[in-house]
Amino acid sequence: MSILVTGGAGYIGSHTLIALIDAGYRCVVVDDLSNGSAEAVRRIEMLTGERIPFYQIDVADPLLLSKVFYDHLITGVIHFAGLKAVGESVEKPIDYYQVNLGTTLNLVRCMAEAGVFKLVFSSSATVYGSEAPVPYVEGYGRGITSNPYGTSKAMIEQVLEDVAKSESRWQISLLRYFNPIGAHSSGVIGEDPQGVPNNLMPFMAQVAVGRRAALQVFGGDYPTPDGTCRRDYLHVMDLAEGHVAALENNHHLGCDAINLGTGSPVSVLEMIHAFESVTNVQIPFTIVDKRAGDLPEFWADASKAKQLLGWQAKRSLEEMMIDTWNWQSKNPDGYR
Repeated sequence: MSILVTGGAGYIGSHTLIALIDAGYRCVVVDDLSNGSAEAVRRIEMLTGERIPFYQIDVADPLLLSKVFYDHLITGVIHFAGLKAVGESVEKPIDYYQVNLGTTLNLVRCMAEAGVFKLVFSSSATVYGSEAPVPYVEGYGRGITSNPYGTSKAMIEQVLEDVAKSESRWQISLLRYFNPIGAHSSGVIGEDPQGVPNNLMPFMAQVAVGRRAALQVFGGDYPTPDGTCRRDYLHVMDLAEGHVAALENNHHLGCDAINLGTGSPVSVLEMIHAFESVTNVQIPFTIVDKRAGDLPEFWADASKAKQLLGWQAKRSLEEMMIDTWNWQSKNPDGYR
């Protein structure tokens, strides 16, 4: 019995592979490598001693994806594959709707044809929209999203809710998570964005190893304690273990949304100071204009995950910084 991980060569997907293997699962990976690295899968095989069947295909291709289900005894799917950059989605909305919706529609069709009805979907806190009060609680439902990336996630959630209603065997978990950072404690795998990083932590780590000159902090006069944005950062291995917990949750049928976060927001300046404290590396930065669409702060109410899945984030902010630096200092150019 195997778990299919779409987008398994990407940042969160690769760390989830380790969590799955640690929990005793066999894994099969499908990834077109638009945001992932085959080297990550190879390194996981080295770390775990397990062979991981890997298919470099587009999840939206019905013939190739169906063959994966035919060739392996798949019992569940964790779905990461898709485009994920908020800013890019504003510039290329058609790509985001076509890729993110197309991959998911084809996936659930292939799953149903293969008789596989257990799905964990990588959703996002962006579905709550800009008007939701903090902390975000699942009962708020979906709000008015502010960019095509978030809208595509919200649309997929609606699709999966409708799919679950159409067939009583479906067990679908919509995992809404916040800002994963860090790396596996070995330093063998980590976050390696292609091009200029869109997120704070990888950009800061690349400044620390000299790949980039300085960090830009977008906005310094938000209504927060230090004027910079606050977000709910959680360790990527905590997040990975949350996916395993959702996969193992057999207490519900249908479709259910669950937050994965720490419940404690951290500001951009606090992140910089925490990283400098752990690494003894100074991060030069300048405060520049705000980015359109950035919210002052948001974080999770993760009590449902604890109650339903027995999961809660356990790794500290200091561990997130230590593991990020362990990865980036050992791999200054990432997987290349």
